[in-house]
Amino acid sequence: MFDILVYLFENYIHNESDIYVNHADLTKELSRAGFHDDDIFKALKWLDSLSALQESHIKPYLTKVNSTAVRIYTVEEQRKLDVADQGFLMFLEQINVLDANTREMVIDRAMDLDSAALSLEDLKWVVLMVLFNVPGRENAYAQMEDLIFDEPDGPLH
Repeated sequence: MFDILVYLFENYIHNESDIYVNHADLTKELSRAGFHDDDIFKALKWLDSLSALQESHIKPYLTKVNSTAVRIYTVEEQRKLDVADQGFLMFLEQINVLDANTREMVIDRAMDLDSAALSLEDLKWVVLMVLFNVPGRENAYAQMEDLIFDEPDGPLH
């Protein structure tokens, strides 16, 4: 499923034409690219959920978050997002790539991926996908893109 998300992101991010909105056409294209129908369905559902997060029921509460608040991860989140993942999210908040709202969107989307644990590299892609889909976060997206593609040797945080 995650491979499909990355495939779509890489193939449509800089495409001048409109991204397919018809699930049937997109499903056919992804099937021709060699992806399985079950994974395609999961990936499209994941993307639909990402779009729905922008009008989430938690959004009004996040606008009032104290900038010194600490995010406490649930046991389930800790299983999927290890210390490196959590530290990276905190680092992104500190450099203003993520705010409380986008951080929660990233965590929500990361938790919905069908893997037991998430690698730091996969988490970076999730952050990019979330930032790309949030209007007004273009500078944060560009900064994140620089962190991923112009990454120096060694850890980022």
